[in-house]
Amino acid sequence: MRVKNRSVVAAMFGICTLLAADGLGPARAQNLENPTWPTQEWLTSTPEEQGMDSSALAKFVSDGESQSFDSLLIVRRGRIVAEAYYAPYTADIPHQIHSSTKAIIGTLIGMLYKDGVLDRLDHPVLDFFADHGIANVDDRKKAITTQSLLDMTSGFDWDQGIEDGKEQTLLDMTLSPNWTQFILDCPMAHAPGAIFNYADANPNLASAIITRLTGKLAEDYARKKLFSPLGITDWHWDRDPQGLTMGAWTLTMLPRDMAKIGYLYLRHGEWDGRQLLPSGWAEVLNHATVNMHASFDPGLRYSNFFSVFPEHHVYMAVGWHGQLIAVFPDVDVVAVVTAHKFVPFGDVIRGVSGAVKSELALPPNPNGAERLATAIKDVAVEKPTAVSPVPEIASVISGKTYKFSANVFGLKSFALFLTDAHPHFEFQINLHALINMYNISGTFDIPLGLDGNYRKSIPSVWGINPGHTAAAKGTWLNEQTFELDTQDLGFGGMSKYILSFNGKKLSFTRTDPWGRTVSLDGEQGD
Repeated sequence: MRVKNRSVVAAMFGICTLLAADGLGPARAQNLENPTWPTQEWLTSTPEEQGMDSSALAKFVSDGESQSFDSLLIVRRGRIVAEAYYAPYTADIPHQIHSSTKAIIGTLIGMLYKDGVLDRLDHPVLDFFADHGIANVDDRKKAITTQSLLDMTSGFDWDQGIEDGKEQTLLDMTLSPNWTQFILDCPMAHAPGAIFNYADANPNLASAIITRLTGKLAEDYARKKLFSPLGITDWHWDRDPQGLTMGAWTLTMLPRDMAKIGYLYLRHGEWDGRQLLPSGWAEVLNHATVNMHASFDPGLRYSNFFSVFPEHHVYMAVGWHGQLIAVFPDVDVVAVVTAHKFVPFGDVIRGVSGAVKSELALPPNPNGAERLATAIKDVAVEKPTAVSPVPEIASVISGKTYKFSANVFGLKSFALFLTDAHPHFEFQINLHALINMYNISGTFDIPLGLDGNYRKSIPSVWGINPGHTAAAKGTWLNEQTFELDTQDLGFGGMSKYILSFNGKKLSFTRTDPWGRTVSLDGEQGD
């Protein structure tokens, strides 16, 4: 989760006016005693059969379109009662879950603890790295424990960009050739346990600990101990410059598999007769005592890489731009959202809680069922945006290659092909020298929609995050300016490019998914 503006954060959370699910008690005992296990596949049900209102869910699905949802999945009592995919995203595209990855790392730590591989949660972290030369060691750093990492209370002097920060430490880490060493060397700002500070240092160090204790990458440990028992077979997880599994982000999963993680917690860490997590580990609401000191919601708490809303009896794995795994233990619900813009948590809580009406089955609701089916079908169809007349310059610049001097995102050349039978654009990029995270280098060819609809590339066009699909569309703003909108479907972000042509020169402005704007000047070349 990376948020740089306090007002944006407050709007994203939307906590102030949440409605509790009045009068709804715990899920019925027989559902807990004889749960359904979706190891092979999820069962489905009408909402009314599970005590939920189809009409309310239809509104929630429709509202998701204005909230920039990519998908919405709601499970009650082990059965999917609503599932929607928002065009141009489709159900078969794995989705980057961003910082919800942290909750998976926390789950793996819990499994190590249950199996006795990790002897205790208050084990000093530096013990795991006794062979490292570590800078800035003092009594505070010696006191960091595994639990300190899980609760984001390690005390590192770390700027993640939360509450108007500049993200400087996070940037410095990504530029470092050894992320684990960078984190271990960080100076201390507080005693461990004293204060919450959201920092990617913590889950990345936890990932390194998993490897130290098991001799396996965190991903490989997850494959055997977590993903295989849950029947999760389709994922991708990137590695840091040292080859370790990134603990803070980059895990890519299908929404239905994200729901399995939430369901494991909803079922108290049990899966199909096997206790995968320690007793009490999944009772997140009961041990969420770490105050996040969030200016937008004083009640917000944190535990084991989950954000917790005690007043509403909900906890969530939270990822940048609205990648959410939300657990509602009182009403036996798991909700998954993926999105490409920030999603107010309050809207998700209201949307789910408002649809839960009873612990018993409700009478059939044909009208509501029809509204829900129509809403799901409607959001799956792309709505074209307006397009403008094509100016004469389009044929002049079509196929011309513009070259750029060294720049912050490694763009070397760019060309639009607007008069071809299948419009597209090509660019050459080299990010490897700029950031120690991805080796994105080469020439890429992306289809381009000129009719107000996105055109999609083949999956994995970037060479990273298999399954991701580039999508693009564009239109002319005036006689010399072309606007290009792109999405990396499954990444959860959109970029906009404003291209202004003047003779053989191109003024190129890009606004990335983080809202950062960069302008470049290019010129036609061979």
